[in-house]
Formats: sequence, structure tokens, C-alpha cells
Amino acid sequence: MIKLVGIGEAPKAIGVTPLTLRRRDESGRLKPDMITKGGKRRYDLARLQPELYRKADAVSRKTVAYARVASHDQKLDLEHQAQVLQAYCPAQGWSNEIITDLGSGMNYRKKGLKRLLDDIVEDRVGRLVITHKDRLLHFGSELVFAICEVRGVEVVILNRGEDTIFEEDLAKDVLEIITVFSARLYGARSRKNARMIEDIRAAAEREDAS
Repeated sequence: MIKLVGIGEAPKAIGVTPLTLRRRDESGRLKPDMITKGGKRRYDLARLQPELYRKADAVSRKTVAYARVASHDQKLDLEHQAQVLQAYCPAQGWSNEIITDLGSGMNYRKKGLKRLLDDIVEDRVGRLVITHKDRLLHFGSELVFAICEVRGVEVVILNRGEDTIFEEDLAKDVLEIITVFSARLYGARSRKNARMIEDIRAAAEREDAS
């Protein structure tokens, strides 16, 4: 959202006189964001008052609560995440939208995640709330947080401790990776590769069952 103001309002935004603003313009310290056909200078308030602008803009953007599990057999955990988020947000005075996802923490193409990222990039989100960092992604969540910082999105993580289902999800992710690569290795018709894949798969399944 861009709001352009003229030479009368712009000096008030940064606490200077119109003369001082003109001098800064002439010295190159503060150039206008646009000059009209009639030669009028226009300045972007978001650049002149970044902190105030972000606070005002955050009110018009939505709070999104995001929950994810890796598989259908974790449906109860997904419901629990959603309940926690739906209870927390109103308690803070935030009206919110909730996005739930089903898929691996290593899958960047999940429908809900793509929708969330689209909304963040398009400046429709002012706050993101998750129960644990790993509910977003196992690897790559820091990149999403960096995008949020650039777009002025507040990130709220309810539990900074260890996610109790992280190991279970990770085991499922390992099995998914094995499934993808096993086809390629089997295609090479290597008995050694086949045995290695079976050993890794068995170890991952034991971890998943424990």
C-alpha cells in the first residue's frame, strides 16, 4: 500500500519545515518518490514514517494461524494444534484465519503452505502464529521467517521448546526420501544399492514404530 503526500504534508511526517525538505531534496538527501506532470513533488509516507506506517498497516492485514501434520494418522494432533491456535488468537484480541496442512515437513509444495506464502508476499498477512517452528517446515523455516521480516509480518511461535512429534515426522520424511531415490537406485540394477535401501528403510520403520 502506497500513500503519496505533497510538499505540505511530507515535512510534518518527519518533523521539519517545508524549506528544510526542499534543501534535502536539492542536496540529494531526500528525493521525492514521484514528480507529477505539473512538477509537484510527491513523497511515500511508508518511507517517511516506516514504524507508524507498519503499525497502521498491520491493523488492515490479517492474522493467520498455521497448523500442519505429516500424515492422516496424525489427524488428532492436527485438531489439537488448531484448537490451541483458535483459543490463543482471540485471547490476544486477534481475529484470525487458520490454515491447516497435511504433508511432509520437507515438502514445499503443500497447498496450505503455498497459500500462506502467497498471502505473505501479497501483503495480506500482518501476523503469523504457529505452535512450533517445525510445524511450518523441518528445513527452511528460517527462510520463511526472513520473508516475513522483509514484508513486516510478525511471527508468533507459541512453544519454543522441542516439538514432541518431530522425531515421528522426521522418520516419515526419511521414508519418503527413500521411496523417491530407491526407484533410481533399483533402476541401476545394483544388488548392493538394493540391500542398502532395504537396510535404511528397515531402520527408519523401526524408528517410526518406536
